[in-house]
Amino acid sequence: MATVGKSKGASLSVETSLYSTPLADVHAALGAKMVGFGGWNMPLQYESILAEWEHNRRTVSLFDCSHMGEFMIKGDAKACGLDTIVVQTIADMPVNTCRYGAMLNEAGGVIDDLIVYRKGPQDWMIVVNAANIEKNARHFRAHLNSNAQFEDASFKTAKLDVQGPQSRDVLKVLAPGIEKLAYYTFGQFQIKGIPCLISRTGYTGELGYEIYCSWEKCKEIWQNILDNATVKPTGLGVRDVLRVEMCYSLYGHELGEDISPREAGLDKFIDGKKDFIGARALSARHLKRTIGYFISASRKSPRAGNKIFDAAGSEIGVVTSGTFSPALQVGIGIGFMNRHSKDAGIEIFFGDEKSKTAATVAKRPFYKNGSLKS
Repeated sequence: MATVGKSKGASLSVETSLYSTPLADVHAALGAKMVGFGGWNMPLQYESILAEWEHNRRTVSLFDCSHMGEFMIKGDAKACGLDTIVVQTIADMPVNTCRYGAMLNEAGGVIDDLIVYRKGPQDWMIVVNAANIEKNARHFRAHLNSNAQFEDASFKTAKLDVQGPQSRDVLKVLAPGIEKLAYYTFGQFQIKGIPCLISRTGYTGELGYEIYCSWEKCKEIWQNILDNATVKPTGLGVRDVLRVEMCYSLYGHELGEDISPREAGLDKFIDGKKDFIGARALSARHLKRTIGYFISASRKSPRAGNKIFDAAGSEIGVVTSGTFSPALQVGIGIGFMNRHSKDAGIEIFFGDEKSKTAATVAKRPFYKNGSLKS
């Protein structure tokens, strides 16, 4: 298939207009089912979703997340304008730590959620969602000043996620010292002589690590990890099930430019004492709805776009994400509801006017037995 290079590393399929990661041929050889996600051709699954869920929750899985975006910024956080772009506190971050947060538009809506890595006193890496790389890069370039150096390294930086309760045991053999990493910290390591940035972060609710390396060396690291028979390659299909069980937000579902971070339940990540883009609009917005979580009374799963009704049949919200939970053996969902309907224990219904399924509002997360901070 013919491809067109966008920049160093990534390639764009002429026929499908999807970018490919450096592992595209590896996924094909392993028999992965491929789908489009965020503008990229990505592995959905290698075996059944249930089998991949079981393996991740019990042992360790390897995900190709090279579609994610990485921006490299040099400069003092406040002097270069970076501090005003993101909602979270970053000026006081110790080196080799990272923080989750977001950046907003002037109306207080979420342009994207992101993680800020502090590599040095004036050295930063920002990890963003794949579908938003180009608009995010424009936003950073527009709001950073001349004191900043900005590089979009998304198409030359690969990302592999090693996730599961046995991830530490697997990875410490290849990268000695990672066992010392605390949650949301990172360091510089080598895997078989290949330089990597490895952070103790993830999107599954299990103990896990995210590995950033050069595009060209990604295959070598992938294979080195898979050489351990305990590890299995895993697709994005089960990753979505895992994140819904943990009640993690996904851009385009629980987050968007017309959704405020407070509606999305991200209050604890917002530094209300500093000035940032969208802060004034955010403080002025009246909170009419907020994120809520619910458990179906049956195995029937809610779907994004389903309506949410109260016990009297009045429409009170909309489902943003839903799936069948292998852990609970019932359907689970996330959605926006009016503020008075999100308290745990309240009976609600999801579906449409013709067909409604009973559910109960619950506290997050749905899955409570993860190894995340072990």
